[in-house]
Amino acid sequence: MSTAALASGALTTEVTTPEVTQAPGEPRRRRRIPGTTTEPLPIRACSGPDLLREARPAPRAKRRTTWSEDIEPSVLQLTRRGKLLLTTVSILIFGAAVAVLGLRVAGVLDPQPQFDHTIQVQVGAGQSLWSIAQETNPTEDPALVVEKIADLNNLRNAADVIPGQTLQIPVR
Repeated sequence: MSTAALASGALTTEVTTPEVTQAPGEPRRRRRIPGTTTEPLPIRACSGPDLLREARPAPRAKRRTTWSEDIEPSVLQLTRRGKLLLTTVSILIFGAAVAVLGLRVAGVLDPQPQFDHTIQVQVGAGQSLWSIAQETNPTEDPALVVEKIADLNNLRNAADVIPGQTLQIPVR
């Protein structure tokens, strides 16, 4: 639109809205403006009989019958950086598993303490395997030492200890 046409007011039209009465329960409908049609608007702004050009209707979109016709299955495509990251993480996880397994086999991560020799101890009145384990091996876990004492002396449980009994105790 040109500025001169706007200034002269030639292109402005007054729009009036008619009153619409609606019965209760009826769905709302669009208001119609008098003098308009329901035909589609022209695509181009520069068309019409004044310019000797005909307006062409907009092409209609092709309708799909199902939602999956135009969808292609997606394939995961990694970038060069993504492939490098995936390879690095895989190598780190595999390397950590090998290191833990190797240390476990070598005995470094073995929870059982390594004892050098055994000594004989006579059980006193009121003593338990737990107290004997704490006295003879103060740096070790008493539960592991009690288990080792029971294995060495063929005891089924810790209550089988009798005062005056001589036991083989593992010591570092």
